[in-house]
Parts: sequence; structure tokens; C-alpha cells
Amino acid sequence: MDELMRRRVYGADHDDPDPGPRPGRVYVELVAGPLDGLLLDVTGWPGERLASGAALGTELGKFGAGGSAVYGPVEGDPKRWAWEADSP
Repeated sequence: MDELMRRRVYGADHDDPDPGPRPGRVYVELVAGPLDGLLLDVTGWPGERLASGAALGTELGKFGAGGSAVYGPVEGDPKRWAWEADSP
């Protein structure tokens, strides 16, 4: 758990002195792709949304500023989402 608590949360401000996860929140780990290693806060997301994944805005993907990285759940591991593609 200590390792998880030191991780950076997707969307945290780069100037935030504590960009890590917050107690009482639910996170999935983003695996591979441009956001590899970040945590995504999925607290309160309905099951359908959790099952479908998300397109997350990032400047780090193939399409640069304004692009997205698409992540979806890893079968058999609900705490991890794998990179699927970059999107404009």
C-alpha cells in the first residue's frame, strides 16, 4: 500500500505538493502507453463506465496537445487498465 500512496494521480496539478492518491478514493492503475504508472480516480463511477474504460486527455500521445489515450480494464484484474490506442 505504501507504493500505491506514493503514486501520482492522473489530472493532478504538477505544482501540487501532494499529487498522490487520497484516502477514501478508488483508483485504477494505468498500464503501458503515455500515461503508464499513473493512477486514475474512478470513485463513484458506475459499473458500465468502469467496464468500458475511458479516453483520457494527454499531450504525451501520438496526437500531441488535444489528443487522448484510450485505456480499458484488464481482464481478471479490476485494479488495472491497459492502454489500447491514442486518439485525436
